[in-house]
Amino acid sequence: MAKNNKPLDEHYFFTSESVSMGHPDKVADQISDAVLDSLLAHDPQARVACETFVTTGLVVIGGEITVHNIGAERALANAEQTARDTIRRIGYDGDLGMKFDAENCGVLRVMHSQSMDINQGVDRSKADEQGAGDQGLMFGYACKETADLMPLPIDLSHKMVARHAAVRTKKNPPIKGLRPDAKSQVTVEYDINNKPVRIDAVVLSTQHTADWNGDARQAKLGKEVFKHIIEPCLPKKLYDKKATKLVFNPTAKTRVPKGALKVFVNPTGQFEIGGPHGDVGLTGRKIIVDTYGGRGRHGGGAFSGKDPSKVDRSAAYMARYIAKNLVKAGICDVCEVQLSYAIGVAEPTSIHVDTYKTGRIPEPKITQLVRDLVPLTPAGILKHLKLRAPIFSPTASHGHFGRKPGAITVGKKTYETFTWEKTDLAEKFKKAAGL
Repeated sequence: MAKNNKPLDEHYFFTSESVSMGHPDKVADQISDAVLDSLLAHDPQARVACETFVTTGLVVIGGEITVHNIGAERALANAEQTARDTIRRIGYDGDLGMKFDAENCGVLRVMHSQSMDINQGVDRSKADEQGAGDQGLMFGYACKETADLMPLPIDLSHKMVARHAAVRTKKNPPIKGLRPDAKSQVTVEYDINNKPVRIDAVVLSTQHTADWNGDARQAKLGKEVFKHIIEPCLPKKLYDKKATKLVFNPTAKTRVPKGALKVFVNPTGQFEIGGPHGDVGLTGRKIIVDTYGGRGRHGGGAFSGKDPSKVDRSAAYMARYIAKNLVKAGICDVCEVQLSYAIGVAEPTSIHVDTYKTGRIPEPKITQLVRDLVPLTPAGILKHLKLRAPIFSPTASHGHFGRKPGAITVGKKTYETFTWEKTDLAEKFKKAAGL
């Protein structure tokens, strides 16, 4: 564990959480984005605002959707199968004890076309004059706490639920009986200079079969979860394995040694009932999980189920891209970018850059660099980040940011993914800043 000479009263603690692909809200997000991708694969100009509701044995898909060709119309007609395929991929398949599975749930569709009042402000005769699909404000954030330039608490939280999925879906899983629903949470101790010095607490709750019910079995499950899921995700310099305390079913009398890493696994005692049977799920209800875990600010708009003409999504991606490239360029160590738009208007109504006093040049100059070097109209964003493509399903679990740029093949075409995580503007920023 890293040594730390700062007085404890100068330190502070910050916590972020993530949820697994089997969490009911994430099930809804993944269905919404799967429907969106199925339409964009045939019609890159599709207008989609797809919302999903899931509960015991039931999926309801609704929204405003306009498509422009027969292929997309067929994909829309096939939305029920798209939902079932997504549920099956997540892991709700065949286990009737979960009371929600791909083969037996009901799927209802309630959809209509996009309002013409909105459409007339978005579609223009010249593509580069396309207006924003709605008004609103969007934020992007980056910092030097991790290699992906993400805050450490949310980065670790995402890694844990991603590893939970990997462990659960192995052919011969090291922990048998894990089900898809899970939540993680990480508390990090920071010094007065905002540097992470220690991981203070970790929570991982995982749905499981009845085989793990009972205090003794839960204690064993906790040890297995720590070994196979939690510990491999923890940076070794930020915790002391010898000072780690696994806490099971805590009570008021539970005591944890001062300075120990507290690890809570299923702290309620058991977690057999979960998924959409344990709680309803709604698209867009995990906006803080989707972004930066509470670090920085959030404009309030959700992402999943929205086509990229909607700046709630595309401008939030662009704001992250800008912030990440500014930090990568060495212009600042922490960066938050705000963009705002008016419905039907192409140019942003405002641009704001906040470096939290870490900037190496004045913030007004940084803002001007952004104006000069980055396309910020909806059409410019869509082109630069290559967003008119069926690339959104992978974003709907384990976070939209801090991911590795890659590629996905749909049909016979291959598309770039997570383009907003590239740092290809960093050198341009650095040169223009005179650094």
